[in-house]
Amino acid sequence: MRPFQILCFGDSNTWGYAPVSAMRYPRDIRWTGVMASQLGSRFNVVEEGQNGRTTVWNDPLEGGCKNGLTYLPACLESHHPIDLVILMLGTNDLKARFSLTALDIALGAERLVQVIQSSVWGADGRAPAVLLAAPPPVDPKDDAAEMFAGAREKSAGLARRYSEVAERCSCRLINVGEIIAVDPADGIHYSREAHRLLGLTMAARVKELFPDRK
Repeated sequence: MRPFQILCFGDSNTWGYAPVSAMRYPRDIRWTGVMASQLGSRFNVVEEGQNGRTTVWNDPLEGGCKNGLTYLPACLESHHPIDLVILMLGTNDLKARFSLTALDIALGAERLVQVIQSSVWGADGRAPAVLLAAPPPVDPKDDAAEMFAGAREKSAGLARRYSEVAERCSCRLINVGEIIAVDPADGIHYSREAHRLLGLTMAARVKELFPDRK
């Protein structure tokens, strides 16, 4: 039996951006690596995190390469067969330059869910399952506070809007803000301990959703 393939599609918090050093956490520290360690050899975890990635928006300063919608179809094809996509995006959509509401951001995430669910890159030509992750509220500090002006208030509404998306799309949902909080050092990224807790929780959720793979 081939390993169960999990694609983790996200931004810098999937890539493993460390808030103090601005370096990348080692694989065994990143939540994706923690999850992979907990799941074992019957699972293959693919890390597809990119700093600055948005849901469906071209970044006017950083370019179209940050647009998750542009890259997602090729990513799905590249890694197929995929059994589960863990989709965790929306934090970068909170940047003031995009002028988006929590609803706008959730609708961007919904578009990505639709792309996954209409694809043929799962097992036997079916679509992969989707676990939609609602990002935790942010509280940006220093220069990021200006870049993310208004983000704290808007981010507080993401969990509810993502829940609505999950209901409309009949996909699974995990509210990351119920598991961890952002590191107060920059108010956007996750600490080592937060990565550990998120990885453990994600692994438990995967086992719960797919008990035959334990």
